[in-house]
Amino acid sequence: MTIHQQTAVPEHAPPPDRAAIRAQNILIALIFFATALNYVDRQVLALLKPMLEAEFHWDDQQFAHLGSIFQLAAAASLLGVGWFVDRFGVRFAYGFAVALWSLAGMAHALAASVQQFVIARAVLATAESVNTPAAMKTAAIYLPAARRSVGIGIINTAPNIGAILTPLIIPPFAMAFGWKAAFLVTGGLGLVWLALWKLNTAKLTPIAGQAATTRGKVEWGAILSDRRSWTVIGAKAFTDLVWWFVLFWTPDFFARQFNLSQGELGWPIAVIFILAALGAVSSGALYPALLLRGVSMNLARKGSMLAYALVVLVMPLALLASNPWVAAVCIGLGLFAHQGFSTNIFGMATEIIPARRMATVIALGAVAGNLTGTGIIEFAGWSLKSGLGYGPLFVVCGAAYLVATAYIHLMQPKLAAAEG
Repeated sequence: MTIHQQTAVPEHAPPPDRAAIRAQNILIALIFFATALNYVDRQVLALLKPMLEAEFHWDDQQFAHLGSIFQLAAAASLLGVGWFVDRFGVRFAYGFAVALWSLAGMAHALAASVQQFVIARAVLATAESVNTPAAMKTAAIYLPAARRSVGIGIINTAPNIGAILTPLIIPPFAMAFGWKAAFLVTGGLGLVWLALWKLNTAKLTPIAGQAATTRGKVEWGAILSDRRSWTVIGAKAFTDLVWWFVLFWTPDFFARQFNLSQGELGWPIAVIFILAALGAVSSGALYPALLLRGVSMNLARKGSMLAYALVVLVMPLALLASNPWVAAVCIGLGLFAHQGFSTNIFGMATEIIPARRMATVIALGAVAGNLTGTGIIEFAGWSLKSGLGYGPLFVVCGAAYLVATAYIHLMQPKLAAAEG
C-alpha cells in the first residue's frame, strides 16, 4: 500500500447524522422551554396579586407567606435534587418534575384559601428545583462537546425570556379569561412539554462516555471548614435576595407607586427583565478585559464586582422616579448589575473551589440565596403592613452588593486559584 493510499480520505465519507442533530436541536428547545416555564410559574402569582387579593382578601403579610413557602421549599429540595436526578436518570427525573410542577401550577386554580395555595406553592417549588441540575446533566449526556457550550448558552437565556414575556402575556390573559384560566393554561403547557419530551428523548442516545455517570463522595467536613466555600455561599446569600425581591414584589410596587392597573403592569416589568437579559449576555466581558490589561486575578475579579456593586446604587432611585418608565430603568439597571455580579461569583467559584467540591458548594450557595430570599420577601410583607412602604427594601437592595464585595474581600484577602 502506498503512502498516498494510506492517507487518502475516503471518497464517500459518511454524511452527518441529520436525525441525531435534529433530535439534539429539539432537546435544546425543550430544555429552553422548560426553563422559561420555570420563571413563568414563579411570576404568575405576583402578577395576579390584585385579582387574588380582591377575591380572597389577603393582606400583604399573607401574600408574603406564599412567596416564603416557595423559597423555603426550594431551598430544602435543593439538598436532595442531585441525588434524585442521579438516582433515576434525567429522562425520568426531568419528565416527572415537569409533570409534577405542571399539576401543582394547575392546582392553584382549585385553591380556595391561603392554606391550599401554600400547599400548591410548596409542591411547585419542590418540583421546579429539579430544573437546573436536570437541564445541565441532560446537556452533558446528550449534547456533543462541540454543541454543548452553545446549547447551554441558549438555555441560560430562558429565565430572562420567561421573565420578559410573562408580564406582557399573563395580566391581559387573566383579565380576559380570569385568574384561574391563567394558572390552568400555564400548567397545561408543561403537560404538552412532557409529551414532546417523551417522544424526543426516545430518539436520543448518550454521547460516548456519558452512558453512565458516577458521583464522588461529598466531602462535607472539608467543604464546611473551608473559608473558600463560605466565601461563595455568603456572596450568594447577600445578593440573591435582590433577585427574589424583584421577581416577587415588583408588580405590587408599580401598582402602588404609580397606580398602574393589572393590564398596565406588563411593559415596565418587561423593561426591567430586558435590561437583566442584557446584563446576562454582557456580564462576562469585564473580568477578561481586565486580565488582558495585565491586572491580577484578585484585583480583576474584585474590581469587576465593585463596578457592578456601584451600578446597583441607582436602584433605590426608583422610589423618586416621576413615572414608571424611569423607575423600570432604575430597577432594570440594578438587575443588569446583579447578573454581572452573579456571573463573577460563579467565575470566582470555578477558580477558588476544587472541582470535586464544585457542585456541592454551588448547591449550598443556592440554598443560602433561597433562604435570604425568604427573608426579604417576609420583610417586605411586614414593611408594607406596618406602613413603612418600599423604602427599607430598596435600601437593602442598594447596599447588598457593596456588603457582598466587602465580605468576599474579608474572607479572601487575596483570591488564588485552587490546586485541585
